[in-house]
Amino acid sequence: MDLDKPPAQPPHPEGCLAAAIRIPVRVVVLVLVVPVRVAWDALVVAGRFLRDTVLRPLGRALLWTGKALFVWPFVALWRYALVPSGRVLARLARILVVVPAVWLHRYVLTPVGHALARLARGFGAVLAWLYARLLTPAGHALTWLLKGAGAVLAAVGTGVYTAVARLVRYLLVVPARWLYTRVLAPVGRAAAWCARGIGRLLGLLLTGAGMVLYWTARVLLVLPALALWRWVLVPVGRFLAAVAREVADAFGHAWRIAGRISLAVGRALGTLLRWILVEPLRWVYRSVLTPVGHLVRDAVLRPVAAVLRAGGRAAREVLTAARDTVRQARADFRRMLLGPPRQPVAADRREPPAEPARTLEKRARRETYPPVRG
Repeated sequence: MDLDKPPAQPPHPEGCLAAAIRIPVRVVVLVLVVPVRVAWDALVVAGRFLRDTVLRPLGRALLWTGKALFVWPFVALWRYALVPSGRVLARLARILVVVPAVWLHRYVLTPVGHALARLARGFGAVLAWLYARLLTPAGHALTWLLKGAGAVLAAVGTGVYTAVARLVRYLLVVPARWLYTRVLAPVGRAAAWCARGIGRLLGLLLTGAGMVLYWTARVLLVLPALALWRWVLVPVGRFLAAVAREVADAFGHAWRIAGRISLAVGRALGTLLRWILVEPLRWVYRSVLTPVGHLVRDAVLRPVAAVLRAGGRAAREVLTAARDTVRQARADFRRMLLGPPRQPVAADRREPPAEPARTLEKRARRETYPPVRG
């Protein structure tokens, strides 16, 4: 016993109404669904045959045609026209633009810039001397004068502000505070007490009216609607749900049964079509068309292919010779414009010559004639 699986739920009890509805509904639905399923299976088979035999080869042919008409010409144009032209234009731009620009920057703009930098440094020194000797003392004097004037104005403003503040306090603030404390606050408290009393009275009146309206609406509207829902709508809904459930189950069973019927019919038709059309065509292909095709291949296609391969080799040799001629002409043109390439210059490392290795002859000579020591 498998302990991981949950225990099987007991089947839902069904009434006599469901059993009475199920059989006629399934019979009617099966009669309606079988032609639809057979037509659907036929359309599926026809669509797959059309996809495999027509649409896929047509798509491949259109893809090859699109490459031949749009891709390969642009690739050839880029490889054999634009790239060599771009290289030639780049060399011409380097000779006509880059080299003169480098020469202009090195021998004209750089000396002029150095001269302007020296003039700017001299002018900056003059401005620094003028700032330190003239503008700074004048600024210090002006700052001292402004500080004195500011102190005087601050003292005058403080006195005026104090006088105005005292006048505003005794003429406005003190009378306004007395008026709020002695008059407005008692009046406001009395008005608030009256408003609270009126609000409580209105709340009692509205609560009583709401209770009366609530019970009236409950007796006249809610209880009849509840009775209609409980004794009429719920039974009708359950009946319709049972009918809909049985119809859905019937459609599922009918669709599966129709699929088996359609499969059997399709296999029978396929077997019949195979023995009537496919097997004779296969015999014709094996016994007639294949020997004829082998004969055509050996007698016609292979000699034509050999001739085409020989022509292709000759064309490739011609193209190789033309490519070598173009490269030699381009090298001669570059040598004519830029001169021969520079040869590497051997660097003089100034290393001392190596002492020759000692030999047996030198050693024997030294042993025969030892050096004389003073």
